[in-house]
Amino acid sequence: MIAVDTNLLVYAHRRDSDLHEAAYAVLRDLAEGDRVWAIPWPCCYEFLSVVTNHRIWKGAATQPERAWRQLEAWTASPCNRLLGETDDFFEILGGLVQRPQVRGAIVHDARIAAICLAHGTEALLTRDRDFALFPELTTRDPFHRQ
Repeated sequence: MIAVDTNLLVYAHRRDSDLHEAAYAVLRDLAEGDRVWAIPWPCCYEFLSVVTNHRIWKGAATQPERAWRQLEAWTASPCNRLLGETDDFFEILGGLVQRPQVRGAIVHDARIAAICLAHGTEALLTRDRDFALFPELTTRDPFHRQ
């Protein structure tokens, strides 16, 4: 199962992003495909927070209703799963957040990493390099040719 990080969701949604077309294609392929893919719950919240934030988009933020409809469209994919905390989440998270460099905003990334690890995801599609702090989680930049 492939999981999708917030940044990919934002790029796919925001037409003013330089990566919009590429991200939209990745999400479309996942949503229309027959392979299970996932969005961690914290990424849903962060997506809604980011795209509706007027400070980020200089007054051109996405209206909350439109952002919600976008999230509904992705989660309506028959192969989509929403990933949340599991029974062993606390233990997994503890192993991540007690690392010296994990503090502040990185704790949010640790939460996403712990959720993905708890669910045995194959990889997290992301452009966020901070996930390198969690080498047990495989990440892939969907825009980087490998």
